[in-house]
Amino acid sequence: MKKRTLGFWEIWNMSFGFLGIQMGFALQNANVSRIFQTLGAEVEDIPILWVAAPLTGLIVQPIIGYFSDRTWHPKLGRRRPYFLVGAILASLALFIMPNSPVLWIAAGMLWIMDASINVSMEPFRAFVGDNLPEHQLTKGFAMQSFFIGIGAYVASRLPEFMTYIGISNTAPEGVIPDTVKYSFYIGGGAFLIAVLWTVFKSKEYSPEEMKVFDAKENADLDKERPSMEWFRNNGKSHLSKGIITTLIGLITTYLVYHFELKKDLFVLTLGLVTLGGIAMLISGLLQKNNNTENGFVNIMNDFQSMPQIMKQLAWVQFFSWFALFSMWIYMTPAVTEHIYNATDTTSNAYNLGANQVGAMFANYNIIAAAVAFLLPLLAKKTSRKFTHFLALVAGGLGLMSLYFITNPSVFTIEWLPMIGVGIAWASILSIPYAMLSGSLPSNKMGYYMGVFNFFIVIPQLVAASILGFLVSKFFDNQPIYALLIGGVSMILAGLISLTVNDKKTIEINA
Repeated sequence: MKKRTLGFWEIWNMSFGFLGIQMGFALQNANVSRIFQTLGAEVEDIPILWVAAPLTGLIVQPIIGYFSDRTWHPKLGRRRPYFLVGAILASLALFIMPNSPVLWIAAGMLWIMDASINVSMEPFRAFVGDNLPEHQLTKGFAMQSFFIGIGAYVASRLPEFMTYIGISNTAPEGVIPDTVKYSFYIGGGAFLIAVLWTVFKSKEYSPEEMKVFDAKENADLDKERPSMEWFRNNGKSHLSKGIITTLIGLITTYLVYHFELKKDLFVLTLGLVTLGGIAMLISGLLQKNNNTENGFVNIMNDFQSMPQIMKQLAWVQFFSWFALFSMWIYMTPAVTEHIYNATDTTSNAYNLGANQVGAMFANYNIIAAAVAFLLPLLAKKTSRKFTHFLALVAGGLGLMSLYFITNPSVFTIEWLPMIGVGIAWASILSIPYAMLSGSLPSNKMGYYMGVFNFFIVIPQLVAASILGFLVSKFFDNQPIYALLIGGVSMILAGLISLTVNDKKTIEINA
């Protein structure tokens, strides 16, 4: 018994929900820095305010993946209940976010909105791995990239479109412009409708069928449950590593406090290192006391024994997403300050530049949609890792080119740098997932896709921790240098991708 080869419209229907999900993410990425600045945030404080998004994903995605692997509803299946609940919550958050009266409420709404979007988004990656045979995985993730590109393009252009039809793009100090508010309202409605389309137009294999597929396609990944002695020894290992990691986190946290370094660094030292050490301590104590039948221990041990290709892709993802996060949080202040010499959020020049950032984000997404189905063809002619290398180098050069723009025009700002970024974005959203999916057991597909998100989230937390420090300490608070750092990081990711051991063959179905 094998998974059935799906037709074009079946893959279309199962991926359509990403259109709405990405509209939500695109509105967030292009406008949240603008909202924060409008409500009084300083440039150097923007990264720490953005930390909500990656931190939420770090917590939510593996948990949702773990539970979706163990869910089965007779009508909604395994992944679709999470699509539905997340879409309802995210749509409500999108309606509320642009009406935040003060900065701390906007920061809190970002937590809620990002958590809700993650509840919907995480199972979509596993959904492709569940439903498609190996030879269609690259095509399936390319379809997701296509909808991500279209959704993000439309959402990113919404404020500009609202301005064009006469809605006010400026507002009094501390008030979000109507163009942003109405864009979020439209995005919230589209999010719900698109996800509902996938929920009602797609089907899923039953748990019994998935067991058969898992036995045939991933027999080499099945392992017997470890003995209690193994758990106790592993618990000792987690305890010792947890003690060392926690001490490092606490010591570095004290150093940040003692030398009065930027508070952003607490996210790295206290939030990431220390809490990671505490998690290992808890896991070690549970296993030493023979308490191994719980989700927390399973999550920690599965993370420890992840497939080799996942470990290799982790470094590619780290530097790719570090670059993307630097772009998302610093593009608006970089363009408005470096190119338009505007820092007053009530000025026409600032809001013109901010709208242009929306256009830039829209353009890289429409380019991603345009090249999404070309990447599998190039990968078939060369390899998936070489295709990813070329795409990431193009993206890095695109980011770095913004530093050299002295004569702004629609082409030099909105299109030229974004061509490379769009190619990289299409590849980031498809190639790593296609390489990974064929190496995962179906009964842990959701969980490992959630864990794979660690290597998206951790670099964003690192970026939120250190970019503000670097920009203020070494670059005189000039945000354009954050984009230069991001460009270098993306090129480095491309070079590392050449080392990934991707042995799966690629077939392209017409």
